[in-house]
Amino acid sequence: MRKMTEQNMINAFGGESQAHMRYLHFANQAEEENFTNVTRLFRAIAHAEYVHAGDHYKVLKHLNGGFVANSMAAFGPGDTLKNLQLAIDGETFEIEEMYPVYIEVAKFQEEKNAQRSFEWSYASEKLHRQLFEKALEAVNSGNDVELGDIQVCEVCGYTLEGEAPDRCPVCNAVKEKFTAFR
Repeated sequence: MRKMTEQNMINAFGGESQAHMRYLHFANQAEEENFTNVTRLFRAIAHAEYVHAGDHYKVLKHLNGGFVANSMAAFGPGDTLKNLQLAIDGETFEIEEMYPVYIEVAKFQEEKNAQRSFEWSYASEKLHRQLFEKALEAVNSGNDVELGDIQVCEVCGYTLEGEAPDRCPVCNAVKEKFTAFR
């Protein structure tokens, strides 16, 4: 693998891993504040980030040893309102800065597996931000967010509210590959 794409993949793995853990902590805070649906949302998206990190990690199977991962990470957790804003900020970074650049570098360097992994994550991050924005609006009004089931594709991490599709629109996985967060 070309070095620039490789480092971007290491960084993306680090960022997705941190998002996974951060959202689990944010879920615990939302639970303490009795925001049941926000708790479920954070846990579902934490799982999607886990899938993204796993996809990136698999692309790095050729590596052996320790490497530094540089990634944007939101620090300074607080109440659920603040945590939702931190989540939105992180997703926005991935959507507007990180993944578009990583995808273009992987394309340029003809690293198809890395490109696919980046594109799968990128497709989900937009939906994550929308769901977090919906939750932020509700919590800002003192309410829990109203959400249906949240579905996460176990292959690519694609996330949606509602019923699982017959086929994942990102990776084409079958309906049975979705996990529902109810």
